[in-house]
Amino acid sequence: MTLQMRVYVPPHPLIQHWLGVARDASTPPSLFRSAMTELGRWLTYEACRDWLPTLETTVETPLAPCRAQLVDPQKPLVVVPILRAGLSLLDGAQGVLPLASIYHFGMVRDEETLEASCYLNKFPPQFDPETRVLICEPMLATGGTITATLEALGDRGIDPGKIRIVAVVAAPPALQKLSANYPSLNIYTACIDEGLDDRGFIVPGLGDAGDRTFGT
Repeated sequence: MTLQMRVYVPPHPLIQHWLGVARDASTPPSLFRSAMTELGRWLTYEACRDWLPTLETTVETPLAPCRAQLVDPQKPLVVVPILRAGLSLLDGAQGVLPLASIYHFGMVRDEETLEASCYLNKFPPQFDPETRVLICEPMLATGGTITATLEALGDRGIDPGKIRIVAVVAAPPALQKLSANYPSLNIYTACIDEGLDDRGFIVPGLGDAGDRTFGT
């Protein structure tokens, strides 16, 4: 069976509401941060569906024993925010996955060549092969940053099929690149936008998520 990358755009009114707030150029940094936190929360919630490992157990209610299904705490779970914009989604993701380990990965893009380079890598030499990874990356534009992140994870033993990517907006160039190279990926995004401008920014997009989050 041939694998094909899947892109989910959850039809949730809260996701669309906070996307609208984040897109608005008049939204101040404090409210923009709130919008990104909420987008991180709801997109992570959607991404966890049918993905988290569970176990069957029995609990005691105040009245009687009862069968229960719990998230298996023995299975490793990791959240990777891609710095610096990915930090804007981290609080929301952590609220949904409080037991996840956090590994930071820093990328910077040359605004002339649009090529991405790594300036911070806090990954361990090797991950447990059963590790599930949630990547927080607000914008999938050219695909350079997310591809470098996936390559670094793959070098450390992560199966792309166990990765979920949470993005606020995505553009066709990035999705085409990821589909060609990582067909087992699953991506959760609030919207697939029209394309890129000559600077490599997503249009209509939401501007520079890092600058808007940190007020710079």
